[in-house]
Amino acid sequence: MNEPLLAGLDADTVRRTLLDAADIAAAMTLPRFRTDLAVDNKWTEGFDPVTEADREAERVIRELIGERFPEHAIVGEEWDAKATGSRFTWIVDPIDGTRAFITGVPVWGTLIGLMVDGRSVAGLMAQPFTGEVYIALPGEAHYHRGSERRTLRTSPVTELRHAKLTTTSPDLFTRMGQDLGRQWEAVSQRALTVRYGLDCYGYCLLAAGHIDLVVEAGLKDVDIAPLVPLIVNAGGVVTTWDGGPAEAGGNCVAAATPKLHAAALELLGS
Repeated sequence: MNEPLLAGLDADTVRRTLLDAADIAAAMTLPRFRTDLAVDNKWTEGFDPVTEADREAERVIRELIGERFPEHAIVGEEWDAKATGSRFTWIVDPIDGTRAFITGVPVWGTLIGLMVDGRSVAGLMAQPFTGEVYIALPGEAHYHRGSERRTLRTSPVTELRHAKLTTTSPDLFTRMGQDLGRQWEAVSQRALTVRYGLDCYGYCLLAAGHIDLVVEAGLKDVDIAPLVPLIVNAGGVVTTWDGGPAEAGGNCVAAATPKLHAAALELLGS
């Protein structure tokens, strides 16, 4: 099963690269977490923070990937894309959830993924403060923490009224000129409960079976592409609101089961 999706790459080499990249990124992020770190704003209106930790973590990740796979393309959050014409592209978000990072909340994570011909085939989310790693390759998705190893599996929830729902912020549905509040309310008012502020951590909790549904808007490719293999290989479904591939970002929905996903899509597309 690995061969077609990884297009000839060795699965163990890809796995080792994801884990090693997460480790070297942690050496850049963790010592700066909960410190008096300078914060820059990437937006002229609103607030999109970036820190030295973001930039340095992405730099070392890109260096490692470049050493092991010099012909592969790299797309990152903080630095210009490395375009090579390769069918292989590594996707990097060194700190997904920089707002959480600068406020001392440990739900940010380092996202690293591998795409082949535009399809996400492997991905990792590492949270170094808690020591958690969520990793997926074709046909597998696992959780690591210290000596603990567990296979990831989404919940069996199929109905919205039983679903634990999350989004990073309700502002996602109104910022940047978007008017998606009605769709968000249609879903959130039918869910069992709603939690906010989890960033990439919410998708990982979905893959682990603790959360059942994630609905977000205005995502970038680096926000979601590395998480797609985690959700899919744990048994979940993730698409855009119109049912298309989620790798490029946009308005996305991830669900524990196909039936729950279909119920959410029906409301989001209305």
